[in-house]
Amino acid sequence: MRNAFWLAAGVAALALTTGTSSAKSEELTLCWAAWDPANALVELSKEFEEQSGHTMRFEFVPWPNFADRMLNELNSGGQLCDLLIGDSQWIGGGAENGHYVKLNDFFEAEGISMDDFAPATVYAYSTWPKGEPNYYALPAMGDANGWFYRKDWFERPELQEAFQAEYGRPLAEPTTQRELMEVAKFFQGREIDGQTVYGVSIFTERGSEGITMGATGALYAWGFKYENEPGSYDMEGAVNSPEAIEALEFYKELYECCTPPGYTNAYMEQSLDAFKSGQVAMAMNWFAFFPGLYADPNTGGDKIDFFVNPPQNVPASTLGGQGISVVSYSDKQDAALEYIKWFAQPDVQAKWWALGGYSAHNSVLNDPGFVESQPFAGDFLEAMANVQDFWQEPTYAELLLAMQERLHNYIVADQGTAEEALNGLIEDWTEVFEDDGKL
Repeated sequence: MRNAFWLAAGVAALALTTGTSSAKSEELTLCWAAWDPANALVELSKEFEEQSGHTMRFEFVPWPNFADRMLNELNSGGQLCDLLIGDSQWIGGGAENGHYVKLNDFFEAEGISMDDFAPATVYAYSTWPKGEPNYYALPAMGDANGWFYRKDWFERPELQEAFQAEYGRPLAEPTTQRELMEVAKFFQGREIDGQTVYGVSIFTERGSEGITMGATGALYAWGFKYENEPGSYDMEGAVNSPEAIEALEFYKELYECCTPPGYTNAYMEQSLDAFKSGQVAMAMNWFAFFPGLYADPNTGGDKIDFFVNPPQNVPASTLGGQGISVVSYSDKQDAALEYIKWFAQPDVQAKWWALGGYSAHNSVLNDPGFVESQPFAGDFLEAMANVQDFWQEPTYAELLLAMQERLHNYIVADQGTAEEALNGLIEDWTEVFEDDGKL
């Protein structure tokens, strides 16, 4: 439960002090994906409307269509969005193609320091080139891929006894990827309360980004790297390392052994549905959904618990989350910058967390009450300390399409070997980088 600190933050009056105040009221459109945190942002933004005199409109697009819709909007120079909460992988294209306003001068003038935000989020959501002090977004929504499970099933004495007898250890949150596999196999096909249940719901979707976001949870935990040296585009021996091959074989086995029937094209919604309907013992999904899962009347509360993506060779989690950018094609940039200034305030960030968003501000994350503020807060901190992201190149879409196809063909369609899939991926990516003049 949220403690008194967060409840107080949630009802505190928020002062808007900005040196960029517009002379007239504007109607600003903020674009994002359609999901629970977006609803929290609508509620949060009412404070901004009251204090600034501006009106907020929201364009929320379902996740399967979000990238296509928003990238098409940016590439066409469209003026739909004044503010865009865009995926971390878009930052390179947003910067190099002139879609996003560079925010360095604004941050300096308004006293907004990137040192006030978690380093991983600044690096991933704000900077281009990576790690350089060139900022095109303010960290808005910290996120990573994590896990949740049926705590009430794990605690049943008969299941604890059976698991102990089979595996020689207690039935508990897995601490490695291999342990996760064992737990999944234990539950697969087991009857609980008269219903046949399954081990896990994982990401297998091919159309957008799903199977890549799922499989990288295993790849990163085995030590996968995109390049031998950052910025070198030297992929041979990194992308197809023995560890990467082993991790991909693991994810395929997890899919084959332990998912519900017909689970060939599943992403966020399907993972949530499988868990909430009582089909699976464990599920992966983004931390963004965890507040809603905990609040679910059927499978939340004392029936659910959470854990960080288990390590195998190294601790690692797949990065999600987004930064908020001012779109360069907007004719309301001053008012949009007012929103950025307001959103960056520590008091606003505290309320953002209290409402169900994931603040990246250090004043929130480092507060002594944070870990106890939600049952998944400690796991979130642990995950964000070891996140890894997909390519953030301007050619991100082509790079992602290639990985989606290679992984889905191997894992779900059962074509070829893991080594062949990764070798083919190097060929695909090499072609993209050659066409882009990087090789």
